[in-house]
Amino acid sequence: MRAMLPLLLMLGPASVLAQSLAVSSPDGKLTFTLSDDDTPHYQVSREGRALLGDSALGLSMLEIGDMGPGYRIVKAARHHSDSQWEQPWGERHYVQDNHNELAATFANDAGQRFVLRVRVFDDGLGFRYEVPAQPHLSTVNITDERTEFRIAGSDKVTAWSIPARQWDRYEYPYRTSTLEAVQSAQTPLTMKLPGGVHLSIHEAALVNYAAMTLNQRRPGVLKADLTPWSDGIKVKTAAPFMSPWRTIEVGSATDLVNSSLILNLNEPNKLGDVSWVKPGKYIGIWWAMHLGRMTWGSGLHHGATTANAERYMDFAARYGFDGVLVEGWNQGWDGDWVKNGDKFSFTQPYPDFDIKAITAYGAGKGVKLIGHHETGGHVSNYEAQLDDAMALYQRLGVSQVKTGYVADGGEIDRRDAKGIRRHEWHDGQFMVNHYQKVVTEAAKYHIAINSHEPIKDTGLRRTYPNWISREGARGQEYNAWGTPPNSPEHTVMLPFTRLLAGPMDFTPGIFDLAPTDLKDGNRVQTTLAKQLALYVTIYSPIQMAADLPENYQKHLDAFQFIRDVPTDWEESKALAGAVGDYLVMARKARGGKDWYLGAITDEQARVLPVKLDFLDSGTRYEAQIYRDGAKADWQSNPYDYVIEKKTVSRSDTLTLKLATSGGAAIRFKALEQ
Repeated sequence: MRAMLPLLLMLGPASVLAQSLAVSSPDGKLTFTLSDDDTPHYQVSREGRALLGDSALGLSMLEIGDMGPGYRIVKAARHHSDSQWEQPWGERHYVQDNHNELAATFANDAGQRFVLRVRVFDDGLGFRYEVPAQPHLSTVNITDERTEFRIAGSDKVTAWSIPARQWDRYEYPYRTSTLEAVQSAQTPLTMKLPGGVHLSIHEAALVNYAAMTLNQRRPGVLKADLTPWSDGIKVKTAAPFMSPWRTIEVGSATDLVNSSLILNLNEPNKLGDVSWVKPGKYIGIWWAMHLGRMTWGSGLHHGATTANAERYMDFAARYGFDGVLVEGWNQGWDGDWVKNGDKFSFTQPYPDFDIKAITAYGAGKGVKLIGHHETGGHVSNYEAQLDDAMALYQRLGVSQVKTGYVADGGEIDRRDAKGIRRHEWHDGQFMVNHYQKVVTEAAKYHIAINSHEPIKDTGLRRTYPNWISREGARGQEYNAWGTPPNSPEHTVMLPFTRLLAGPMDFTPGIFDLAPTDLKDGNRVQTTLAKQLALYVTIYSPIQMAADLPENYQKHLDAFQFIRDVPTDWEESKALAGAVGDYLVMARKARGGKDWYLGAITDEQARVLPVKLDFLDSGTRYEAQIYRDGAKADWQSNPYDYVIEKKTVSRSDTLTLKLATSGGAAIRFKALEQ
């Protein structure tokens, strides 16, 4: 399709004539309407039905007050783009970027101006503020963002949310409620409108800006609530600058899962050749600490010992894993390391951890040590050692590092230019810039970063492909000690909420589902088959087999699926699902012919017919099926599973019977023709 010709409006900023402009998706169904009547605002409709009513736009700054009331549209330009780009790794190899764009310039009588740039796709839209250089606006202190999302028919809207700016960051169970019961929310915030249309509000390309959370003012009116610095300012910058994209995905529940909108609104790869970033699977000295059988700190039960590391590397080599994560290897873990995180050394191992010998041992077996940098939230201490720490890992052949920021929300420890201690939020502008700094510095050493206790994902993995995964939600560790642990619906909730932002290092694959007793409150609330299915339903280019090696030895037949399943995909398709209820996901191995399928359910047992028309035409497959047994039940009989094989093609349908909190995992192995 040819590019649309630019539309230019030449109106004086003092004009009293209200202007209204509209831009629609390439298929014509989704429309964003922009107006300057009284104050800049917008509406969103789909096939003529209002999704968002009149919603305010604008910014507030110390220097010039509000960019909002009194601003008029003085110029506009349109553009169409339809292109395809390649991911070096990802949930799909090639991504289509097809959108219509409107760039509207607003100005007031004093000549101050900003641009609102809007891109509308078939499955959603994004808009951002662009503030050019102009008089009286060199230094900028943003005190508020006026952006609203006024949801139509809000009294009948269902929302799935976690609260914003609480002590446990993003690590809360998702709550199902009416939209009007949501007081504050992190994004992505997913909603279902009457009639079945789903919306997800999030942001893309969060760079040098505060994260956007949502605060509900009047019923159904969600306002952007930027996370502040310790002094209350939201964003400290200079003109010219631009905000992140404010995004709204639109469609069915599975449309949200299948969308690439967030990625498409990010800049292309800035790192050049990233062939050194390797997706894969790993094990680690990790779960034993959460179970209380080993310790991060030194002493009798220290987990990070040379002997333990080599034992895990032997297991990894035997069963085809790429790496071994070792936590607690470095000086600083003894005592209250969260409060005393400034004691961490990122280059000095404990005496019982011979890091040079261990990395050499692993190299001889084709297994890499995965590095670990826990900061305890003491960021200035980490930044002071960052280059030395990355250089050490590079010399040792470590190419992937898991970082950690275990500190309560609002308790990130930094020292300002005068050495005064300040406390910041994990998702304030200071930390947004810190996380990006770690990623870009690591790239200089050809190291990939897996951030835990992170800033939320906003698609920057496209721009910095060494940002390979992150946490940012309740992970598997809550099933060891959480009160309560993750519920049966939790992993069925994540694909429609947190995972809309990007990959998550959830750490699936627990086979000992109740280490003490089935009736214990702290245990994994799934069947074993569901743990296998998570490798397909929860996307990450790095996946952990999180359990202890000895627990896999008890179920080597089921363990085979974890050994076989890839982490890098040619294509991914959500086939069926409902938020928090169930999901059926299919993925094709990158560079191969095999497909994989995962199906999971919440506390309800389900029978799901699955058409196999996603399989390649003209090919027959051996379906290697790992499913719940007839008597499986997550509470009383989670280990009942069946492994069976069938020959199938794309014309077939499988009927999957899922137990309570159960699942099915299938490898479709292409047969020789």
